[in-house]
Amino acid sequence: MKTPIALLALALSAGFALAHGGVELGPNGGRILEFSKNETLHGEVILAADKFQVALLDKDQKPTALPTATLTATSGTGAKPTKLAVEKTPTGFAFPAVAAGQTVVLQFRDSATGKPVTARFKFDPSNCESCNHPEWLCQCAAAEAPKKAK
Repeated sequence: MKTPIALLALALSAGFALAHGGVELGPNGGRILEFSKNETLHGEVILAADKFQVALLDKDQKPTALPTATLTATSGTGAKPTKLAVEKTPTGFAFPAVAAGQTVVLQFRDSATGKPVTARFKFDPSNCESCNHPEWLCQCAAAEAPKKAK
């Protein structure tokens, strides 16, 4: 009986160890979030001047304009989420940076009547020991995955 519990604990701890990395980065070095159900629209999130900037990208990661698109952003704890003020920009959207360790939940709509697509990321600005990039932009797990598959 102890063996399955030990294996479960090991599996969970391994998942948390790799959870920091393996994110997809966009053409500007920002984190890619999926804004469609069929991978035809993405958001690239970067941090600049204490604001998150979200650029809209097509399936080829080229900038795209959607004048009727909307974005809502919340962060904080599950018990007390905080709605963030989102501004429309020429390339997408912007909203204030959040405290380290908070999860940001985004709801994107391609039009006023479109169904919302939810994307989330945990903001961890501390540097990864392996690649020295911020954890929320770390790709270490993605780089290690092909090695483990061999």
